[in-house]
Amino acid sequence: MSLVTDEIRAAASEMYEGDEICQEKSRFLLTEMNLPNGLLPLKDMEECGYVKETGFVWLRQKAKCEHRFEKIGRPVRYATEVTAYVEPNRIRKLTGVKTKELLLWVTLSDIYVDDPPTGKITFKTPAGLSRSFPVEAFQIEEEPKVVEEKEKEKEEAGDGGVPAPEEKEEVKDNLPAPEKEVKVDAPAAAAVEVKEV
Repeated sequence: MSLVTDEIRAAASEMYEGDEICQEKSRFLLTEMNLPNGLLPLKDMEECGYVKETGFVWLRQKAKCEHRFEKIGRPVRYATEVTAYVEPNRIRKLTGVKTKELLLWVTLSDIYVDDPPTGKITFKTPAGLSRSFPVEAFQIEEEPKVVEEKEKEKEEAGDGGVPAPEEKEEVKDNLPAPEKEVKVDAPAAAAVEVKEV
């Protein structure tokens, strides 16, 4: 059962459909609220929305997903619909997010960072249990090269957003030369496969 009703959708200040724009907007909102932008790494998002007056946010994805935050060694499960109320430095009344503690999956209800910043982020359960981790474990580093390339393309785009023909040729000429083919005998390849398993 969805927590997002038609009334909530009608009251939304912002509402988006499609994975790419929802990913971008969810990271932007987290950053705007002084929270790490990698807290909600959902996949194949269909819809997201934000009611600015109340701070209510929802994110809907096609299927449940699990993500492992490698820096802290913790798996987190995200339901098809994740809802919360956001405010600066805090997410409250969170639904649709669970983490594994020992052998049990525990529901998370609140996430907050200290103000003034201490470099820690704290997660709370509905039972009042909490655990703190370094903020950096949940931060996604934006690739500056990709951002610079997108900005450059926008600046250089001609009418209709299509680059001029000579620009296309320059890009083609700057491609690296193909690498030489490396042959590997069968026993060495088998050893590599065993190591990967």
